[in-house]
Amino acid sequence: MLRLRLLTYNIAHARGLNPIQGLTSVNRMRANLRKIARLIERLHPDIVALQEIDERSRWAGNFDQLEYLRLHAGFPHAVFGINTRRHGLLNLCYGNALLSRHPIMATETIVFGQRRLGEKGFLFAEFDVAGRLVPVVNLHLHFGSREHRIRQIGRLLAWLREKQRERHPHWQLPPIICGDFNNPGTKPDATAALLSHLSDYADYSLHPLKGRTFPSPLPSRLLDFVLLPPACGMVRSEVLRSFLSDHRPVLVDFDLA
Repeated sequence: MLRLRLLTYNIAHARGLNPIQGLTSVNRMRANLRKIARLIERLHPDIVALQEIDERSRWAGNFDQLEYLRLHAGFPHAVFGINTRRHGLLNLCYGNALLSRHPIMATETIVFGQRRLGEKGFLFAEFDVAGRLVPVVNLHLHFGSREHRIRQIGRLLAWLREKQRERHPHWQLPPIICGDFNNPGTKPDATAALLSHLSDYADYSLHPLKGRTFPSPLPSRLLDFVLLPPACGMVRSEVLRSFLSDHRPVLVDFDLA
């Protein structure tokens, strides 16, 4: 029996509680990332799913935030899933990412659209956990439109069906899905729709069931989740009190049967 620890965290381009990342200095961003790295180091997760992280964006200090975090938090493996790329004056490059203490065997990035800034998407990766192939999806849904979120969930489910046919014999369990869903699990929205449709694969459970993650100083909504298949048992989850982003991180521990 293996016990795994997963952290999901929207780090808001490393701007901290500043509402606009373009107004945050590079030094302050780096200092905030070092604080995030210390938090991650203290929690010692096996896998960290990050949303709103920049590779080399003008508005976010023009440096590789994932590599900076990887080095300061002491992770051997990392992968970026870029959702938005804009060259020229804007020079934007950001999306989702994963840090891991286990080897990353395969990855794929799916972007929901190509025409707008702020595009969302998901990063898929397969991890070699003590010889077991564990699939994880790091997801970021649209922040303002239920219609967009439902459409994005449809895209994810169609992709999962195809991937399930292709990779299922190699997986030790159905994919773990986590990230910033941008809507509570208690409303008839994308989170509830995803959980319902995942029943076609297995009896998934939603974590956490209580607590709030946004906005971090005085949180009023629970927007960040981890969906676990039944092979994950003895689950313990919590929302962590942290003010290093406008979201609070979610930590989940579970046994891998």
